Amino acid sequence: MLSTMQDAPLLISNMVRHGEWLYGDKKVFTVHADRVQEGTFFEISQRAEKLAKALTKLGVGDGDRVGTFMWNNQEHMEAYLAVPSMGAVLHTLNIRLFPEQLAFIINHADDKVIICDGSLIPLLAKVRDQLPNVQHIIVSGAGDRSLLGDVLDYEELLAAEKPGIVWPTFDERKAAAMCYTSGTTGDPKGVVYSHRSTWLHSLASMSSNSIGLSERDRTLLIVPMFHVNAWGVAYTAFFSGCEIIMPQMFLQGEPILNMSKTLRPTIALGVPTVWNDVLRAAAADPSADLSSLRGILCGGAAVPRSMIEAFKAKFGVEVVQGWGMTETSPLAAVSIPPYGSDPTHEVDYRVKAGRVVAGVQLRIVDDAGNVLPRDGKSVGEFEIAGPWITGSYYGVEAPDKFHDGWLRTGDVGTLDGEGFMVISDRSKDVIKSGGEWISSVELENEVIAHDGVFEAAVVAVPDARWDERPLCCVVRNPESGVTAEELREFLASRVAKWWIPERWTFIDSVPKTSTGKFDKKVLRAAYAAGELDVVQFD
Repeated sequence: MLSTMQDAPLLISNMVRHGEWLYGDKKVFTVHADRVQEGTFFEISQRAEKLAKALTKLGVGDGDRVGTFMWNNQEHMEAYLAVPSMGAVLHTLNIRLFPEQLAFIINHADDKVIICDGSLIPLLAKVRDQLPNVQHIIVSGAGDRSLLGDVLDYEELLAAEKPGIVWPTFDERKAAAMCYTSGTTGDPKGVVYSHRSTWLHSLASMSSNSIGLSERDRTLLIVPMFHVNAWGVAYTAFFSGCEIIMPQMFLQGEPILNMSKTLRPTIALGVPTVWNDVLRAAAADPSADLSSLRGILCGGAAVPRSMIEAFKAKFGVEVVQGWGMTETSPLAAVSIPPYGSDPTHEVDYRVKAGRVVAGVQLRIVDDAGNVLPRDGKSVGEFEIAGPWITGSYYGVEAPDKFHDGWLRTGDVGTLDGEGFMVISDRSKDVIKSGGEWISSVELENEVIAHDGVFEAAVVAVPDARWDERPLCCVVRNPESGVTAEELREFLASRVAKWWIPERWTFIDSVPKTSTGKFDKKVLRAAYAAGELDVVQFD
């Protein structure tokens, strides 16, 4: 028997109309150096309509790619809504990529138009002469526009149009947006999100079993809008009525504390390196106030137990770990303790990567591709499937990344009977010493727990006897003089004896990828080149 339900396509324009109609007075706050810009959902929707009309006049049509080279701000939000709703494809460009990678992804995606923040003009100017297919560059805000040649002004384009548009209807499987991986191994790879996948991902983000965004919330969106569509929050906001605080380039601990104090977010999202800096800034600020937060969603890398405990002890704020990747849209799992669990052991759940949200499936497999049991002991690679999980890369064959209809994540760990993931490493970062595995993630978290340590990254280095051994790269806290000997003693009661590194180096900062994760390949290369001052124990 066939269903008689209405067969309306799941389109981003529906989400825009819903937010405009039901939550028109909700706001997006953009933080500037000297002021806070405010725009209501209704005003932003109206401006998105005018942007769509302007882009149409510039020749942007069905399926054409429009790049955005922008901070988190209202204008970027307008592009988020306008471009997919008109039937084109939003391509968020990572502002922190090396010039050669930036030029590669613009050309690979075949962007027709780029919208650029004025403050970022010098970065885009470095590759302008390498972009033969980019027909127009639109600049929003002040900057030296002469560096880019002929450009169009964002506000002038919108001023020439009137709001009012009938958004087109099309297949919900049509491309809505695309984002490229950070390219830590080889060239960045493009992942294309459909209107349908974005719709379903937004519904999942509204579930109380995941982030639980609603009209009661005001989110501090620290995660960049070029990083997997800001973890999907920019779209979920219009669907749920959740207000947004856009911090632009003000991503350090001190301005984040100020935003928390003055704009009163209820939830904040960002990578661990950002939250580590917030703790640093708060230690020097007696007036630090995070009392408005009901929680922090932290993802992109493993969250140290010490960080979770610090936010709870100092501010009463719960940290929820989220797990996902560009290929998973990205929300796939969250570390919410099960209902009825012992409150004294909640942190034991929060340090895990989490358990999958409704809509996706997860399993672990061994090297031969055999599915392993959910016993919390069997170690394998996580594979994932679902309606917002990519089934291929854009314009690139990568059969090694897919297995029997499942995405191979590259994350290695265990899956327990309650469905919680414990990630011990990325497959490329795992340390195999004497035939046994050492988790670089767990070692890092234990080292960071020392009061004298600000950051720590552990990488595998060659060893004549054991094949590989861990090298621990440490960034000390200010005023700290902690030594390698002291850290080895600190680890003695926290990890297996044979895990304790013989090699240590103290560095000024851990190199980061364009998305704020530790860039371990840089550390491995520096060690191989003899550029690190290494203390070695017998």
